[in-house]
This record gives sequence, C-alpha cells and structure tokens, in this order.
Amino acid sequence: MTASRGEQVDVIAGVRLTGAGRVDPFGDAPVDVHLRGGVITDIAPAGALPRRGVVVEGDGGWLVPGLWDHHVHTVQWALVAQRTPLGDVTDAVQAASVMGHSPVLDDGRRVGTGFRDALWPDTPSLRLLDEHTGEVPTYLINADVHSVWLNSAAFRRESIAPTADGILREGPAFEISRRLNDVDPAVSDRFVRDALDRAAARGVTGIVDLDMAWNADAWARRLDAGFDSLRVSFGVYPDLLDRAIAVGLATGDAVDPLGLVRMGSLKVITDGSLGTRTAACSHPYPDDPHNTGVLTVAPDELVELMIRATGAGLSCAIHAIGDVANSHALDAFALTGATGTIEHAQLVAHADIPRFARLGVGASVQPEHAVDDRDLTDSVWAAQTALPYPLRALAESGANLLFGSDAPVSPLDPWAAMAAAVHRTRGGRDPWRPEQGLEAATALAASTAGGSATGSALEPGLTADLALIDRDPLAADDPGLRATRVGATTVAGRLSHIAP
Repeated sequence: MTASRGEQVDVIAGVRLTGAGRVDPFGDAPVDVHLRGGVITDIAPAGALPRRGVVVEGDGGWLVPGLWDHHVHTVQWALVAQRTPLGDVTDAVQAASVMGHSPVLDDGRRVGTGFRDALWPDTPSLRLLDEHTGEVPTYLINADVHSVWLNSAAFRRESIAPTADGILREGPAFEISRRLNDVDPAVSDRFVRDALDRAAARGVTGIVDLDMAWNADAWARRLDAGFDSLRVSFGVYPDLLDRAIAVGLATGDAVDPLGLVRMGSLKVITDGSLGTRTAACSHPYPDDPHNTGVLTVAPDELVELMIRATGAGLSCAIHAIGDVANSHALDAFALTGATGTIEHAQLVAHADIPRFARLGVGASVQPEHAVDDRDLTDSVWAAQTALPYPLRALAESGANLLFGSDAPVSPLDPWAAMAAAVHRTRGGRDPWRPEQGLEAATALAASTAGGSATGSALEPGLTADLALIDRDPLAADDPGLRATRVGATTVAGRLSHIAP
C-alpha cells in the first residue's frame, strides 16, 4: 500500500538503526519497525514478520527518533518569508540601500531581517536610513532580534521618540518585534503552517515555541484549523505569568485531546546578546571600558519570578548569554529549586560549567550560533576569560544538552545544528575551537525530545515519532550532514511528511 501524508503507518520496512545507547543485536542489518497505536511495537529482521497495513519502504535508509528544535520564535520565524533578507549585507550603507528598494508590505511597512552590524566598517544612523527609505516606515531587525534599526517614518508610526542612531535595543526592540508580528491571524497562521510543514520535511517532530505572545490561544486556534504537523511546547513570559497561573496552566498540560500542544516554561530574558553587545559579561566590550552588557532582570527579581512559576507548576527557561548572566541564572535555580533550562549559555565561567549537571539544569543551546558568530566572538569577546560556546565542556560535565535554532536567528534545520556541533565549521573554513566539538551520537541525542541525556536508540515501547533519512548521521562529514535528506517523518506513527 502506498503511504500518504496523514495516514497511520503500520510498518517502516527495510531500514537500518543508528544512534547513541543502542542495545539491539542488529548492527547494520536491515530491519522492519512495526507500529501500532502510535507506538513502536516490534523491531525485527527485514521480512521476518508479516508486513500488514500501511507500509513505508525504507530502501536501506536509516531510522532515527523524531527531532526537536528546543528554541523557536514561531511567528517571527514564519514571517521571515515575507521580509527582506539582510544576512549578506556588509555595511550600513548597503543595508539602507537594500531597504530603500525592498517591497512594501500590505500594512504599509518595509521590514528587513537578519543584519549583523557588529563587524561593519561603518555605523547605522537615522539620517542614513532616512536618505534611502524616505517616508515609508522601515524596520531592520538585527539577526539576534535584540535591536531594531528604524527610520523617522517608523518612529512616527510607532509614536516613539527617535534615537540618534535610529536603533532601539532590548525591551523597546522586543516591543517593536511584537508589533510587527501582530498581523492578521489568517495571514500569520498560513505562514506558520507552511514553515512547520518545511520543518517536518527536515525530520522535526516537535518545537519549543517561545513567541512573545499569549500562545495558548494561538495554538488552540491553529489546532481548530487542522494543525497537526508536529508537537509543540509553548512558553509564557513574565508579563503573562499571572494569566497562565489564573487559568491553571502547568508545564506539560495539554491544550488538545491528543496532547499535540502542551504548556511549556516561563521564559525570562535576563541579559542582552553578543551581536548587540549587551550580553552581561565579566569584562568590558572593546573600545568601551564602561560597557559590560546589561542585566535586564535583576537577580532578586529573577528569583521571585522563578519561585512564583515553580509554585504554579511551571518550569523555567532562563535566557542567559554572558557569563555574568549565566552565573546569576544558575544561582537562581539553586536558590529556588526550579526545574528547567538556561537558554543559550554562550559564554560560561569555568566554575559554572559543572553546576548545570549538579543542579539538573538543561543547557538549551544553538550550535549554529557558534559558526555564525565565530569572528564576532574572537573580536568582541576577545578579552573574556569564560568559555564561549562550551558544548563539549558542558557534555563532559554531565549537563543535558538540548539543541535548537533560535529561529529566525538561525534557520530551523536540526541537521545544520548537528553539523555545527560536531564539526564546528561551515563552508569549508577551518574548524573553530574544535576542542569543543561533540561526538555525533551526542549531537543526535541532543536533537531529540529528551536531549543528550536520553540517548537516541529506538526500541519497542517508544512513541513512534520518527524520521527516515538517507545517511547515517554518525558517519557523515559536515557538508554531508547538512545535506541529509528526509524520506518520511511520523508523529505518533502518523505521516507528517513523505517525500515524493
């Protein structure tokens, strides 16, 4: 029987197994994986058991657990499809010129995304952007989403007093992103559906949605419209914590009968970012002895928020990029007994590395950021004494690694994340800090629902969230891993993607 999207699969035939923690006896031999009720019921040598019902032919490919992206800003990522890409611009003049010729959206704005100004030879200014964009409200969102460059028309539209350089940072920048993302749900949901279908085609069976919005209603609306591409765990921010507590949402609670969408964590952003030069660090940024970044949430306020969340049954996802922010976040976990993750952990003091495992705090990290930011790290953080992007150090200390993309900061592509984590490069450059590269088996496990601590072996009794791929990820080089092709993806045995 030919399988099609939406069908329940009974057998995935003629596949090979791989992954961390295997105890099966099959080695490289082909097997049939039998499913029933959304669960793996048996794994047997190919052809040993009858192949009944809906069969997906594996054709000798490899079967791995379905992959997760543990950090996604879903609407902002999806809306990138209608925004002007700025990742390749090399200076402020070029960025302003590109935006001056970019299409005007239906709401009368021009929106660009993905610029990285930290290494530009010139600097953004309000006057420069006005010269190129005129009276059309124009917004350029930094790749790290922690700053936005606006022209005068945009400042007027938002009723915000213009800054000298035209840039808003941190809280004001997030507010601009919220406004830009607040489009007609009929429009945004269409983009979200298309984006998540593309994720399923990369073997993704779940995401952690950290949109800065009341996500419970948004996902309920999408479910009512037929959304079924993958699993979702959605977060809530401090300004909506009271609402989450009032309606009784605790981490893990489902908002649909099938449990496809569930409540996630309280997300708290405690410092800035590397690209905006606001991550809270021990040592100053270059050329500015007074700038060590910013703590956007005071340590005592963070503790109070985490106590309230923990008392209400919510885990915590604490954004911390600089080493000072990571230290304060770990202190808060220790003081409150909260469970959860530190998001990013991009610069971590040597003494703090083992605290992740001791406290049971997951390290929710984005390996592609290391490749994107390697030159910036070597310049802007050259004076720092903490460890940048310390993946192997965290893994060897026993920390549970959970991979994500921070999409739209990096593309939502788990194979790219694995490649960056293992090979620490992209595009043929020499590996960057290769001593922090991971074993491929660890990277694969970190890309699954439970993270690196849970392994990635398949066995009877596990939920049938699966990805059928064309190569063994434990044996692929960097370009090979990035080029991985997915033949089929299942969520609880139901096909969410099948290659033509």
